[in-house]
Amino acid sequence: MAPRLSLISPDFTRLWFGQAVSSVGDMVFSTTLMLWVATVLAKDESWAPAAVSGVLVAGGIAVLVVGPIAGVFVDRWDKRRTMLGTEVLRGGLVALLAVVSFLPADALPAGVWLTLVYGTVLLLHAAARFFAPARFTIIADLVTGDADRARAAGITQATSQTALIIGPPLAAPLFFTLGVQWAMLFNALSYLVSYVAISSVRVAPAGKAPADGSGAGKAAGHRSGVLREFVAGLRFFGRSRFLVALLVFAVIGQFGVGALNTLNIFFTTENLGMSAKLFGYVGMAIGVGGIVGALCAGRVVQWIGARRTTWVSLLVSGALLVAYSRQTGFVGGIILLVLFTIPLTVLNTAMAPLLLSAASAEYRGRVVAVFQPMTQLAAMVAAALSGWLAGTLLRDFDGSVAGLRFGPIDTIIAVAGLCILLSGLYARGALPDPETSEDGGPTGGPAGEEGAGEPAAPAEQTAAPAAAVRSPAPPRRGSTE
Repeated sequence: MAPRLSLISPDFTRLWFGQAVSSVGDMVFSTTLMLWVATVLAKDESWAPAAVSGVLVAGGIAVLVVGPIAGVFVDRWDKRRTMLGTEVLRGGLVALLAVVSFLPADALPAGVWLTLVYGTVLLLHAAARFFAPARFTIIADLVTGDADRARAAGITQATSQTALIIGPPLAAPLFFTLGVQWAMLFNALSYLVSYVAISSVRVAPAGKAPADGSGAGKAAGHRSGVLREFVAGLRFFGRSRFLVALLVFAVIGQFGVGALNTLNIFFTTENLGMSAKLFGYVGMAIGVGGIVGALCAGRVVQWIGARRTTWVSLLVSGALLVAYSRQTGFVGGIILLVLFTIPLTVLNTAMAPLLLSAASAEYRGRVVAVFQPMTQLAAMVAAALSGWLAGTLLRDFDGSVAGLRFGPIDTIIAVAGLCILLSGLYARGALPDPETSEDGGPTGGPAGEEGAGEPAAPAEQTAAPAAAVRSPAPPRRGSTE
C-alpha cells in the first residue's frame, strides 16, 4: 500500500502547508520587530521598553476593535476569497515596510519609524481578524467527523507550537547578519506561499438559504445593516446557554494563564534561581509541551469525548500550575511547565468539536469574533492586574501556611492555578456528558433557540476554534490567530 501523503484530506493538507509556512514567517517577523525596535530604533533610550510594548498594544487594539465587527462581514462574504484577500493585503503591507526599512535608520525620526511599525502591526492584526473566522469555517466544511476534526485541531496546535520553536531562533541570525529587511521579505514570501496553497483548495459552494427564510434576504443580496447583523450575532450568542458557558470558563481560565505569561520571567529568575540567559528554555519547554499535547489531543477526545476532555484538562492544568508555583529548582520547574502545557493544549483541541457545534453556519464568523476579543481582553486584564499586584499590593508579601512559605510572585501564580481549577469545576457542571450525544459536543437546535445545548442529535462541528485558554507563550502575530 502506498504511503499516505495527506493529512486527513488533500485539501486540508494544502491549507495546513500554507499556514505552516505562514506561521513560521509570522514568528520570524514578530521577533524581528521586537529586535529592531529594541536594538535599533530605540537603542539606549529610556523609553525602549515602552516602545517594544507598543508593538503588542497595537495588535491587541486591532483584536478588540476590529474582531467583533469582522465576524459580520465574514458571515456575509465568500470565505475562500476573504482568506485570499487578507493574504494579499498582509503580504503587501509587510513587503512595503521591508522596502521602507532599506532607508538608513537616521533617515526618519524615531517617532515616524515607530508609527510605521505600529500601523503595520495594527493593520496586520486587523486583517487576521477576517482571516481566522474564514479559515475556521472552511475547515469545518473540509473536515467531517469528530475524530478527524479533533485531529485537525491537534495538527493546527502542533504546527503553531512548532513555529514558536523554529521562528525566534531563525529570526535573530537573519536580523543580525542580513538585516531587518530580509526577515520582513521572508515573511512576505510566506504569505505568497499561503496564498498559493489557499487558491488550490477546493471549497464546496455555499448551501441554500434556510427553510425558514432567515437567509433568503442575504442570498438575494438584500442585507440588513452591519450594526443590526452585529447585534443579531450577539443575541444569537447570548441566547445559547452552551456558548455562554464556554465563554465564561474560557475567560476565567484565561485570567490564570494571563498571570503566568506576565510573571513567569520573574518567577523563573527569582523562585527557580535561573539565569535570565536561560529563559529561552522556558519557551522551548512550552513549545515541547504544546506539541505533545496537540499530538495526543485527537486520541484523548476520541477516547473520552470532547466535553469530558475539556473540564478534565482544566482541572489537571490548574493543579499542575499550583504545583509549578511551589517549585524552587530549575529542573523541576521546567518539567512542571511542560506537563502544564500538555493538558492546556489538549483543552484547546477539545474546544474544536464544541465551540461552533451550537451555532448554525450563518453565524460562525460572529461566534468566533465574540470569543477572540473576549479572551484577548481577559488576557490583557490579567496581565495588568497581576503586574499591578506584584508591584504594589503584594510587593513585600511574605507568609506561610502549614510550613510552606509564600512570596508575591508564587502566590499570584498559585491563585492563577486556582482560577483554572475553578473554571474546570464550572465546566464540569456546565458541560455534562450527554448519554445520547456520540461526539460529546453540544446538541439540540441551533444556538440561540430554546433547548439549545440539551441532549439530542449532535450538530455540526468545527476544527480550529479561537483558543479557549491560550498556552503560556510570548504574544505573537500569527496568521492563524
